[in-house]
Amino acid sequence: MKTTLCILAALALVPTAYAEQKQMEGMSMDHKNMKDMPMEHKADAKTAQATGTVKKINSDKGTVTIAHGPVAELSWPSMTMGFKAESEQLKQLEEGDEVEFEFTSKGMDSTITSITKK
Repeated sequence: MKTTLCILAALALVPTAYAEQKQMEGMSMDHKNMKDMPMEHKADAKTAQATGTVKKINSDKGTVTIAHGPVAELSWPSMTMGFKAESEQLKQLEEGDEVEFEFTSKGMDSTITSITKK
């Protein structure tokens, strides 16, 4: 009896699934043009300032690692982290330099916009 009921219930759902499939016939699954669609960004770039000590410079990757103090604008505690930087900015720095810098932060990417030795 249970088997018969299960089969009848499944057969009752078949027309519904078929009707849904028919509605999709004209829809293309080609999403090549989605890259051109405007996207809202949950996290817009924020600008912040900090002071810190240069720990490592990687000119090949265009990054500098800085142990910085708290960043109030972003509610960040003191930490050591990598920042993207332009080659001209990296050339003026040496490991151990005390610096003041301004940067933009967007998601997991932080990029130095200006940096000066203290």
